[in-house]
Amino acid sequence: MKRWIGVALLALACGASAQTLRWASQGDPQTMDPHSQNESLTNMVNGQIYERLTNRDAKLALVPGLAEQWRQTGPLTWRFKLRAGVKFHDGTPLTADDVIFSIQRAKEPTSLIAVYANAVGTPKRVDDLTVDFQLPVFNPIFLQHIDQLWIMSRKWCEAHRVTRPLDFKNKEESFTAQNANGTGPFMLASRQPGIKTVLKRNPAWWNKSEGNVQEVVYTPIATDATRLAALVSGEIDFVLDPAPRDIARLRNTAGVKVIEGPENRLVFIGMDQARDKLLYGQVPGDKNPFKDVRVRRALYQAVDIETLKTKLMSGLSVPTGALTPSANASFDDPALQTRLPHDLATAKKLMADAGYADGFEVTLDCPNNRYINDEEICTALASMWAQLKIKVRVNAMPRVIYFPKLEKYDTSLYMYGWGGSVTDAEAILTPLYRNRGDKGVGTYNFGGFRNDKADALAAQSSVEPDPKKREQQIRGALAELREQVNVIPLHRQVVPWAARQNVAAVHRPDNWLELAWVQISR
Repeated sequence: MKRWIGVALLALACGASAQTLRWASQGDPQTMDPHSQNESLTNMVNGQIYERLTNRDAKLALVPGLAEQWRQTGPLTWRFKLRAGVKFHDGTPLTADDVIFSIQRAKEPTSLIAVYANAVGTPKRVDDLTVDFQLPVFNPIFLQHIDQLWIMSRKWCEAHRVTRPLDFKNKEESFTAQNANGTGPFMLASRQPGIKTVLKRNPAWWNKSEGNVQEVVYTPIATDATRLAALVSGEIDFVLDPAPRDIARLRNTAGVKVIEGPENRLVFIGMDQARDKLLYGQVPGDKNPFKDVRVRRALYQAVDIETLKTKLMSGLSVPTGALTPSANASFDDPALQTRLPHDLATAKKLMADAGYADGFEVTLDCPNNRYINDEEICTALASMWAQLKIKVRVNAMPRVIYFPKLEKYDTSLYMYGWGGSVTDAEAILTPLYRNRGDKGVGTYNFGGFRNDKADALAAQSSVEPDPKKREQQIRGALAELREQVNVIPLHRQVVPWAARQNVAAVHRPDNWLELAWVQISR
C-alpha cells in the first residue's frame, strides 16, 4: 500500500448515500451530443441518458429497447413498433417523428455515426408508434446498425437550435455540448467538463431497473495512483480503468475487488499512406516511407508483442494479428489471426531493401487517457523501432485533443483502438478499412490508405445476402489488408474494473458499465 500512501486525493463533492455511485476513469466524455462523437466513454455516459430502438443484455444479445418489437417485412424493409407511454426527460412523449428526426440527424456530416445511420436506409412514419425503414440495398447486419443510433427529441432539438450534431473537431459550441434530454434511466443534472458530471435517476423511466443507484457522480482522474488511492480510501466506489500493474495488489487490498474480462476491442497502429511527404517527420529525399509495404512490414516485425504483454500489460492483453476487434469476425481462422513473427533481422533487411537502412524521423501521435497504458505502449514501440534506426518522437495528449486531431487527418503515425458491442467484421471494415468515400465510408481511415482490392470485397460484403458468399468476401478483404500491412495490429485488451466490495456491477465484453444494473449495499 506504500504507493498509495501520501497521494493527494481529489476532493470529490458527493454524499456518501448508499444510493450514490461515485466513479472515475482517466478521461472525460467529449460531449453530451450523442450523435457528434463515437468514443466509448462518451457513448457510455450518454447511453445512460439516451436510448436506442434496441438494447443489449449482459451477453450483448439484442433485446427490445424503445421499440417493443420489430420484424423484417421484405428483403429491403423493416417495421418497428414503439413502446407506448415513453417520455423524454422534459415530459415530451416519444413518437415516430422523433425516431425519423434522430436517424436523419445522425446522417449529417458532423456526425461520427453517420456510417451506421446511412446503412439503415430511410425511415418513414406509419403512425405515431410505428416506423418503417426502406433500404436501398440489402443490409446483412441491419439490426446491429440500428443498435448504434440514439433517439433524441425533435421538439427539444428544434427549440434549442441543435438539429444537427455538434462539430466537435472544429471546436463548435452548442446547447448539446453540456445539456441532454433523453428517455433513459438517468437524467443529466450537471456537467462541468473535465471536473464532474452528475446524473440523477429518472423516476418516470419506462423500464424496470435491477439496480438501486439514484445518483451518479463521475469524476475524471488522470493519474493512475490518484485514481486508485481514491478507491482504496473509499472516496470513490468504482474505477473503470485501473492500471494493469496494480491489479495483483488490488486483489489483496481490503475493501476492494477486481472485476475483469476480455474486451471486444483491437488496439493498432496506423500510418499515413496517402501523402507524398510526411507532415511530421524527417525523411531522406522528403519521401513518405509508409507508402512502401516493406517499411510497414518492418515496423510490424520489429514489435516484440510478448514483451508488451508481460512487462507492460502485466498479462492483461491478447496479442493478435487479426484486424477485427472480435475473433468471431475473423471466423476464428488462424490464417487471419496469426501475427507476423517478431524478427528484428528481417525487419532491418526490409528497411535496407526499401532504402532506409539509416532510418528516418517521425512523430507518433498517441492518447494518454484512452486505452490501457496507451502512452506507455507508444513509448515502448518507439524504443523497439529505434533498433531500426527510426527516431520516434512520442506526442501524447488527452483524448479531447487527440481525437479531433485525427479527425482532421493531421497525423503521420498514430495509435488507435476500435471495438464495441458488434462482433461482425462490417463494424470495422466500412468505417476504418474502406477507401475514404461519402456517407461515412472510410471516415476513420486516418492513414488515408487505398486498398482497392480490399475495398471492393468489403463493399460487396456490406450488401451480400448469401452468408457463404459474404464470408468469402470478408475473408478476402481481411487477407488483402493483412498482406499490405495497412495497419499494424497489437492486441485485444483484457479489461479489469476495480470497485469497493459493496458494489455489484455487470462486466460486459464491450467494456460498458450499465448504471441501471449497479447495486450498492451498505
